[in-house]
Amino acid sequence: MSHHKKMADMFLNGEEDEALQYLQTFQTPFDRMVAYENLLTPSMYHVGELWETNEISVADEHLATAICDFVLSQVDDLQSSNEQGKKVLLFGVEEEQHYLGLKMVASIFREKGWKVRYLGPNLPLSHAHIQVNSFKPDVIGVSAALSYRLPTLKKVIESFMNLEWEPTILIGGRMAKKHDLTSFTSDRVFVMKDLHDLQAWLEEDQRNINATSS
Repeated sequence: MSHHKKMADMFLNGEEDEALQYLQTFQTPFDRMVAYENLLTPSMYHVGELWETNEISVADEHLATAICDFVLSQVDDLQSSNEQGKKVLLFGVEEEQHYLGLKMVASIFREKGWKVRYLGPNLPLSHAHIQVNSFKPDVIGVSAALSYRLPTLKKVIESFMNLEWEPTILIGGRMAKKHDLTSFTSDRVFVMKDLHDLQAWLEEDQRNINATSS
C-alpha cells in the first residue's frame, strides 16, 4: 500500500496519534513542506476520490478532515518562533469550504518566520477587507477549489489591487492546479499551483531581502 493511502486509512479510522507519528517519521530529517505536499495532500485527495465514488460516507470524509486538521495543528505547534517581521493574511473565498491546503500554507509561512493571520474558508470579501485594512499584510493569500469560483476570485483580486500599500497577492487552491490562471497574474499577483511553487517563491523573496540588505 502506498504511503498516502496508508495515511488516508488512518484518517478514516480516526487514528490521530498514529497519523501524527507516521507523518513525523515519513522522512528523516523531517521536512514539513515535503510531508505536506507528498503525503498529506495526496492522502486527502484520495479521501475525496473515495467519497466521490461512494466508497465512503460524508461522515467518513468529515472524520478524515478532522484528523488531518488535528495532525496539521500538532505539527504547527512544534515550530519555534523566529519572526522576520513580514506579514501574510490567508483566507478562502466566499462559499469555499476547503481549508486544509490553506492551513498547510499558513504552516509553511510560519516556519519561514512570517507573522500569519489565517482566517479560514468561506470569508465574504467585505469581512476580508476589515482584516486586511487592520493587519496591513505584505502578502494576501487567496484560496479557491472549484472553477465556478472564478468570478468571485477575480472580484477579490481586483479589490485588493486597489490597496494603497500594494501587497503581493498569491492565488492557490485546487483551482490553481487544475486551471490556467495566467490571465490573473501581474507583477503583484502570482499563482501557486502547489507547495513547491510556494517554497520557490518564498526562497526568491528571501534572496531579494538579502540582496537589499547587503
